[in-house]
Amino acid sequence: MYAKLQNIKVQPLPHFSVGDTQTDILRLDLVHPVVSGNKWYKLKYYLAEALAGNYHSLASFGGAYSNHIVATAFAAREAGLASTGYIRGEETSPLSPTLGNAMEYGMKLEYVSRETFRNTEAIMATTANNGIYWVREGGFGTLGAKGASDILSVTDTSSYSHIICAVGTGTMLAGLVQAALPHQQLVGISVLKNHFGLEQEVRSLLPQKEGLASFTIEQDFHFGGYAKHPQNLIRFMQETWVQERLPTDIVYTSKLLFAVKHLLAHQYFPAGSRLLLIHSGGLQGNASLPSGTLPFS
Repeated sequence: MYAKLQNIKVQPLPHFSVGDTQTDILRLDLVHPVVSGNKWYKLKYYLAEALAGNYHSLASFGGAYSNHIVATAFAAREAGLASTGYIRGEETSPLSPTLGNAMEYGMKLEYVSRETFRNTEAIMATTANNGIYWVREGGFGTLGAKGASDILSVTDTSSYSHIICAVGTGTMLAGLVQAALPHQQLVGISVLKNHFGLEQEVRSLLPQKEGLASFTIEQDFHFGGYAKHPQNLIRFMQETWVQERLPTDIVYTSKLLFAVKHLLAHQYFPAGSRLLLIHSGGLQGNASLPSGTLPFS
């Protein structure tokens, strides 16, 4: 199996530990360089269902810098399935490194206007009953959340008071909420600008039962929007590598780490808290930066 779950580790982050608050990060990025971090978890039950149903192809949605798209392309190839990515916006030349890699892994790319992209149901309806298994953008859905709920079974996480992750579609956060213990607080850091419907989207993936952990979503750390990476964020990524030897990406994990450092400085967490951050992978997205921008590959 290409996923190396045994590589996952918990890494202490001493420069993100203030007073008697301890901060660690779960290194899901070590699972695989492409189907990295939470991507493997969110895709695994979809892949199993597609194979069990004798589908011949996987199709999904994303943008030019979508970690989900490239992960889907690679995972489909490994499973012996064809793949198609429906890409938001016009084709550009040259292709983004992400889309270039997706094509190398055998994915066919279909470009759709932003307006058309908003109606994914209509796109899916055009290929009904022809052997294509559809996965929503970012793996959004109950099977994606089910896969993400397995993340907290990698190691004993019961001693942590807070579990914190970056949030795109909300699928991983929904899975973590289902797997967390009732005393644990989940904090999501949105990487999308003004995505105020995100909380309801997360709740739509949760079972209607008592005893689930509570969660909040912070909206102020998107740095201008999805995949936006101004110079102060790049400097922060460089500093984080020097201090912690922790590689981060421009879309998710850098914004997560920046948010946590800010929240710690403003006493967001009660004294004595134990924080577990989730490294959601996606480091290949850094390939869009000029060579030498970051001190890690």
